[in-house]
Amino acid sequence: MLSIDLHGRVSLVTGAARGIGRACAEALARAGSAVAVADLDANGAEETAHALAATYRVTARAYGCDVRDPGAIRAMVDAAASDFDGLDNLVNNAGIQFVAPLAEFPDDRYQAVRAIDLDSVFYATKAAWKYFVARGRGRIVNIASVQGLIGSPYKAAYVASKHGVVGLTKATAVEGAAVGITANAICPGAVMTDLVRGQAPALVQSYGGGISEDEALERAFLDAMPSKRFIEPSEVGALCAFLCSDFAISITGAPISIDGGWAAH
Repeated sequence: MLSIDLHGRVSLVTGAARGIGRACAEALARAGSAVAVADLDANGAEETAHALAATYRVTARAYGCDVRDPGAIRAMVDAAASDFDGLDNLVNNAGIQFVAPLAEFPDDRYQAVRAIDLDSVFYATKAAWKYFVARGRGRIVNIASVQGLIGSPYKAAYVASKHGVVGLTKATAVEGAAVGITANAICPGAVMTDLVRGQAPALVQSYGGGISEDEALERAFLDAMPSKRFIEPSEVGALCAFLCSDFAISITGAPISIDGGWAAH
């Protein structure tokens, strides 16, 4: 049985208060890593850090951070590296979505999606780089999306940003290879998170009623996935922990689908 051991390692996860980010933080903590939990929701980050410390007996600290602000990202990364005396793994997970026809897409929403979903990945990676070089190793895991591999209507900002994350991951991997830094992009399909579950009542109404919330979610999110099942956040977390381990030393620059076959169409 494969056993991932991250004891003695320090991992920083953005957008870690809930959903995929929290699942990644949990998987890293379960493997023994200390965890810096960063999120715009400072209270949520505190709750997650407390839960990780209590459940997995690791050191976990919370950091409130608005990743739209490059200065805030630098300050957060520096604070975490100072508190933990270094940094080994960076998981860039923070992200938002906005849906609208391209011709009607609000400029401010496009800029917000790009700033959070793409630009923050660059700034966090840049800020963490010197700490990885000091360690002689580093693992960067960027949570992209199946939308970083394909295109979909009404998601211009998200698709453009996630394609950008995949490209940035490749550039990072090429530069990092000489100094022991790997970079990979996880590309999930439809993941069952609270954000998705919360859309169920409105989706039932949009389909005219008469169906269950589960049926409405399946229609909205699973039609494109041959597996016809939602991905659990823990599945993404497990892949993230593997990519942060020494087992993945030769995996770098890879966009890795975890999408039930969506991108295989």
